Amino acid sequence: MEHASPLVEYLPLLPEIIVLLGALILLLLGVFQEGKGEKLVWGLSMLVMALASFVAIKDWGVNATLFNDSFVINDFTRLLKVMVLVGGIITIYMSISYLTEAGMFKSEYMVLMLFALLGMMMMISANDLIAMYLGLEVQSLALYVMAAFRRDNVRSSESGMKYFVLGALSSGMLLYGCSMVYGFSGSVYFSEIAKTAMGDGTVSVGMIIGLVFILAGLAFKVSAVPFHMWTPDVYEGAPTPVTAFFAVCPKIAAMGILLRIIYEAFPELTTQWNQIIIFISIASMLLGAFGAIGQTNIKRLMAYSSIGNMGFALVGLAAGNREGVEGVLIYLMIYLVMTVGVFACILSMRRNEKMVEEIDDLKGLSQNNLPAAFMLALLMFSLAGIPPLAGFFAKFYVFMAAVKADMFILAVVGVLASVVGAFYYLRIIKIMFFDDAKDAFNEMPSQLKVVLGLSGLFVLFYIVYPNPLIDGARLAAKALLPTV
Repeated sequence: MEHASPLVEYLPLLPEIIVLLGALILLLLGVFQEGKGEKLVWGLSMLVMALASFVAIKDWGVNATLFNDSFVINDFTRLLKVMVLVGGIITIYMSISYLTEAGMFKSEYMVLMLFALLGMMMMISANDLIAMYLGLEVQSLALYVMAAFRRDNVRSSESGMKYFVLGALSSGMLLYGCSMVYGFSGSVYFSEIAKTAMGDGTVSVGMIIGLVFILAGLAFKVSAVPFHMWTPDVYEGAPTPVTAFFAVCPKIAAMGILLRIIYEAFPELTTQWNQIIIFISIASMLLGAFGAIGQTNIKRLMAYSSIGNMGFALVGLAAGNREGVEGVLIYLMIYLVMTVGVFACILSMRRNEKMVEEIDDLKGLSQNNLPAAFMLALLMFSLAGIPPLAGFFAKFYVFMAAVKADMFILAVVGVLASVVGAFYYLRIIKIMFFDDAKDAFNEMPSQLKVVLGLSGLFVLFYIVYPNPLIDGARLAAKALLPTV
């Protein structure tokens, strides 16, 4: 009887292997080029991510488990990995002009991003508590450095320190929760935890405490209230391309493992985790809506916007059904496109060779750069949930899942929060089109034009052909909840 080669057994792990080898090769290349090969490293880093994405998509429909079931690969994990890799490609692509002008165009930046993405991919596929924690720490350590990457800037150093201190606290809470769950279940594997969660028909108090701490640690990673306190300061202080990366990829990865933990490790504790998710969802939607109203810095406004958006995504999670999972995945895909588009515009806000970040700096943008103002207005309308743009359908899917689960109050609160949130999105549009113009911004780099234009067109024409996103989300949700 012939045995398969060990290398063949690890083929499902190829996207992670590509990212890891790419990071190591680019690290060595950066060292030996001695500051001369940054653009080569920049191009190769995008090539590595694109290749990993292609390999992941090519194996669509293939299910596998590795390392004694510690690592699982299916359509759900594959879709989330492609999302974080695409987010990484876009943020690196649109950051080249900023990095060059800020003197930050170093190979270490791309290598750190690759290691962060590797940690996210590990976390998404983790099938036990230890693998999940290892993946989370690999991404977190790289993100701490990226937040403080601009060493000549006090705000960047401060944001890195805040993120590190609060991130370490959240990791400690998560690890304590994992130890509690292990102590009361006797296993770190999600499937074994699920079997023992209500094995004798009663719910262990220790298990519930562990669940609460795990959810608290993951809520920090998605900036859900009340674990959001780091978000506005880190978003404002970190270099803008890093903020764009923070706003997209770590949120998607954390939301993915949150879905897997809840539905695979604690499916029998629905009553317990549902209360927590509903609370943080409502709190995030309301704080995101009201907290952004008084902001003057556009990066801080986007921080509160991301808190609110994660609250909306959690509505689908709280629904506890397959429609809710599909809604969350579609929401994350649309959120990814809207967010990178807005940050492309923020990165273009340069006047007299200096970055400006105040919302008032957008005054009269339509008179100086009508195409950019039009595309940004589309994105703002979409974030506000105005039909028929993509953002409306993102919210529609999660609200309908909540209604189907008889969570009418949660859906109503979400709609009301959307109405409040529309105020500050529409205010930006009013500033761009109706206020007296300021001096024109510097010429927008071509990379930012491409990202802003494509994201604007996506939200405008999503209604024409939404099937690829819907079908992908449906298959991924079926992989997570095959029996529902």
